[in-house]
Amino acid sequence: MSINNFGHLEEPFNDYNKSKVVILPVPYDVTRKWIIGWKTNTANGPSAIITASCNMELYDEELNKTTAELGIHTSEKLKPKNTPESMHESIYKKSQELIKDNKFIVMLGGEHSITSGLVKAYKEKYNNLSVLQLDAHTDLREKYEGTKYSHASVMKRIIDMNVKTVQVGIRSQDEDEIQTIKENNLPIFYARDIVNNDDWHDKAINELTDNVFITIDLDVFDPSIIPATGTPEPGGLGWYTVIKFLKKVAEEKNIVGFDVVELSPIKGLHHADFTAAKLIYKLIGYVFNG
Repeated sequence: MSINNFGHLEEPFNDYNKSKVVILPVPYDVTRKWIIGWKTNTANGPSAIITASCNMELYDEELNKTTAELGIHTSEKLKPKNTPESMHESIYKKSQELIKDNKFIVMLGGEHSITSGLVKAYKEKYNNLSVLQLDAHTDLREKYEGTKYSHASVMKRIIDMNVKTVQVGIRSQDEDEIQTIKENNLPIFYARDIVNNDDWHDKAINELTDNVFITIDLDVFDPSIIPATGTPEPGGLGWYTVIKFLKKVAEEKNIVGFDVVELSPIKGLHHADFTAAKLIYKLIGYVFNG
């Protein structure tokens, strides 16, 4: 048994061939380093999440089952590449291999730029794919700090793939991104409008196609819950707000995979790492609860 395995799982529950789910750690943090005067640590996010997951109870009291029994294999870390473009391609090729083996991929970041490579691979399998983004930021810049594959441009790359998107929890964006929103008629659910009610659930879910990929930037949560992110924003969502919505999405749509990104571990603040791990395990449980 190894702490390098999500959930501290033993055989046969971490065996690749027997597992329905594959955890793909991507310790990549390159475009984040270009933020002036702001040191981030998202490259250490995947290992912090996996370590924290070893302290979870594997029985889910809400679902009344031990989710790990469906099989959760932890893949070797995907080695960072020298450029954002080459990293995008590396993730795309690795994802193709896993999808070919009929694995449900849960990718751990790392910075948010990694999402586009995985979505590209899923779009090849699902023509009617949509992406549900939980995030504090819209990430719709055409280019940021010299690259189109920046963490601040990831959703623009996905839109360029002709993939429908729904953005939830937004509370920070650049003025230029508004034009992209208008031109593409993008559905956005701002945090200020949804934080204290569930009235938006059906509207958001109805904007999604049948097959959904979910990308979760941990800064969607309020910093009081997860302070350890690359770019924390006040006024975020709470734990039950997020998981209640995700549960409903899982009940009504076919979630094909998801990622959790932008954990920037802070020494001694284990609750942020653990919350990320618990979120992943909870969402896996929702997806396979049918």
